[in-house]
Amino acid sequence: MKKFGTAIILAGGKSSRMGFDKQFLKINEKRLMNLVIKKLEEEFDEVIIVTNKPEEYSGFSQKIRTDIFKEMGPLGGIHSGLMEASSEYSFVIACDMPNINMEYIRYMREIINDKEIDACVTLNKNNIEPLHGFYSKGIIKDIEKHLLSNRRSINSLITKLNTHYVRESEFIKFSSNKEIFKNLNTKEDLEDFLLYYNE
Repeated sequence: MKKFGTAIILAGGKSSRMGFDKQFLKINEKRLMNLVIKKLEEEFDEVIIVTNKPEEYSGFSQKIRTDIFKEMGPLGGIHSGLMEASSEYSFVIACDMPNINMEYIRYMREIINDKEIDACVTLNKNNIEPLHGFYSKGIIKDIEKHLLSNRRSINSLITKLNTHYVRESEFIKFSSNKEIFKNLNTKEDLEDFLLYYNE
């Protein structure tokens, strides 16, 4: 099995603050999802989209999967993506995080390449950034145990795993204004993103 090669895009969530489903956001008439896929495919051989609306992805060449554990949030999506992944480690990102920095993703991959860890995520000050990191297929059973105990928090699981944390002093070299962790949660966020977006 290849160690790296898979990216998982989580396209669930209720998008209540945006007012409509964020997986259908458009940037300059192009679906944001397509832009995220295009960027990830520069580096990853396999892209898996985990969505609660698979019917909306007819014609997509990527793998489309739904949650096995329903209504369990992003952790349920990570579980379904890892179940399908063909590589040992998968990079996981949310569909509403368009500021993808491939140099930083490569940096994360390089520092864990010779390590046997369960996950690699960033500590932004003291806050874990769970939806921009690498996860091992080896944690599938850990996720299932967590979810079956009715625990949905990714962070609570991460702290129990053998996790490598990238510190702020490291990631700030790649993203000085921390834009790589910004979600487009509201229409105002979208407007701010469009101010500096270059296709």
